[in-house]
Amino acid sequence: MKEVHHIVATAALLLAAGTTLRAQSVPASAGPAASAMPAVLQNVGFEPPLNGQMPLDLPFRDQTGRSVQLRDYFQQQKPVVLAFVYYGCPMLCDQVEQGVVGVLRMLSFNPSRDYEVVFVSFDSRETPEMAAEKKKKALAHFRRPETDSGWHFLTGSKESIEAATKAANFRFSFDAKNNLFSHASGVMILTPDGRISRYFYGVEFPGRDMRLGLVDASAGKIGSPIDHVLLFCYHYDPSTARYSASILKIIRLGGVLTILCIVGGILITRRRESLAAARNLRQPLAGGLERGAH
Repeated sequence: MKEVHHIVATAALLLAAGTTLRAQSVPASAGPAASAMPAVLQNVGFEPPLNGQMPLDLPFRDQTGRSVQLRDYFQQQKPVVLAFVYYGCPMLCDQVEQGVVGVLRMLSFNPSRDYEVVFVSFDSRETPEMAAEKKKKALAHFRRPETDSGWHFLTGSKESIEAATKAANFRFSFDAKNNLFSHASGVMILTPDGRISRYFYGVEFPGRDMRLGLVDASAGKIGSPIDHVLLFCYHYDPSTARYSASILKIIRLGGVLTILCIVGGILITRRRESLAAARNLRQPLAGGLERGAH
């Protein structure tokens, strides 16, 4: 029994060690007091409401110039990875896009087949041509051309942008002097019916968190049995926007496995005893038959 407890404890420590810390952006509310911030940053933040509903009837244009609605990307009962960026951003948005593409490239799941990827520009002045250029770069980086139909880069009116960003509690401000937007960075994973399931801050996203987030949002429709076991053992913390090991769940799982092993061992032992008894019973009978024949 001591060996079993040792194995469970070791497994828990190994899983907990996987939750490494990375430098990530955090919501504006977690930083200094608003009065200490520059005016252009005082209304900047990203604090999506878990289980909040995105308005799916909002009109946009995709990278080809076609009129679309957000609803168009929620027709196949797949989760959706969604990020707010603007295509003319000189630095941060490029990093967000590269971070999203990079982490998705680490996964065996594929856009179009398993999930959809949607980037929404929050600059109403931007055009489908700019969106098309961004999609071209993303696909070149992703290196799986067969996933083309799963990538969507949208532009829209000020009204549509305001409604979408408000629903996600994504706040930004425009610096007219420098012709730049001040904004937070992060990505959301939406359920097939458009609810906010998970979100991650920053420009670098752990592959484990993104994978678990997609499995979580899909309600088990994608992912391997191992993914579902990991999802049971990990807990999503909205305050940090990260998955972390749940020691209690790991101990419970270890207890269940221990019981199964004990029951399995008992059944195997009884089976062996039954077979041995049957063999012992047959041997005297066989001996008696041989003597009778002589």
